Amino acid sequence: MDQGGQAKSSGTSGMGILPCQSISALWRDGEITAVRPLLDGQIQPSSLDLRLGEVAYRVRASFLPGPGNDMASKIERFTMHAVDLTQGAVLERGCVYIVPLLERLALSERLSAIANPKSSTGRLDVFTRLITDGASEFDRVEAGYHGQLYAEIAPRTFSILARTGGRLNQLRLRRGAQRLSDAELSRLHQRSPLVHSGADDGDVENIAGGIALTVDLQGTGGDGLIGYKARPHAPLIDIDKIGHYDPADFWEPIYSGTGTASDLILNPDDFYILASREAVSVPPEYAAEMVAYDTLVGEFRVHYAGFFDPGFGWAEAGGAGSRAVLEVRSHDVPFLLEHGQTVGRLVYERHTSTPDRVYGQGIGSNYQQQTLALAKQFRRA
Repeated sequence: MDQGGQAKSSGTSGMGILPCQSISALWRDGEITAVRPLLDGQIQPSSLDLRLGEVAYRVRASFLPGPGNDMASKIERFTMHAVDLTQGAVLERGCVYIVPLLERLALSERLSAIANPKSSTGRLDVFTRLITDGASEFDRVEAGYHGQLYAEIAPRTFSILARTGGRLNQLRLRRGAQRLSDAELSRLHQRSPLVHSGADDGDVENIAGGIALTVDLQGTGGDGLIGYKARPHAPLIDIDKIGHYDPADFWEPIYSGTGTASDLILNPDDFYILASREAVSVPPEYAAEMVAYDTLVGEFRVHYAGFFDPGFGWAEAGGAGSRAVLEVRSHDVPFLLEHGQTVGRLVYERHTSTPDRVYGQGIGSNYQQQTLALAKQFRRA
């Protein structure tokens, strides 16, 4: 890797996730267009940040348009009122909004896409999903799609102040599918460990539909801090203010149990920020995604924002020791989490070619070398 987070290029199969230089080429060639020119930093190592448009429609319910139907007619049918975002506006918790985005797509028949909330969006418990005309699934863009992009936004815990140009979700473009099989993932993990707990008893490989991540309920620091629980009735959060808010106004710290106890009972529908026991590493040739919800491990959801960029946690990009931050919510019943319990799985996918730059300080990434970290809007200790 050279200076500024640049990764040395090497060819791969030509199938998989498009890296940053290929996304730039799509913009140049008109497969990605926008009402306003793309901004510096909007193209990430393996994704494109999507920007809010000028109006948010407060709708009665979440919906999908369905095959053959357009979003405009559904928005007209279900809108309660429109909110002007050009000067900033409050999107209230417990409400659902649809926002046409500034970006549009005119993809070739070989390209499809997948979307996810940005890391900070998930850590604010803002439920955000991408919708396209004719969609029968959220966050999926069919190969060859031509048309407008829309974001569904549903703040769950905190009301937010958002404005035109705000970035809440991101898009990955792919050619074909090159997700690693369990056998391929095992071989990669043996060459370059993808997760590592550093526990004295050694790591036990757990690969089945992805590589397992477990929860840390003992804490990595000397203070015993293991997580945060969101406070009810907290103040408004302006999503564009970085390092601005006092965490104490929004979060209740959670400390590890006394004696040998290392568990936590999740209260239904409370929102928690926890961390993985393992450090995570994503080599430059790959991108990773966390499986958001697996009923086999319990009735709770982990990680709304599931993308891990190439270079995240990679030692050569200054990321050694980076943990996965877990956004956790239990459903319907209280649920007991125990230290070391499996809470999700990472799946890895190849790039079409190695990205020109990787996640890290060289491109101003916010969460490299993170352990337990709140969203970037909050002041760091």
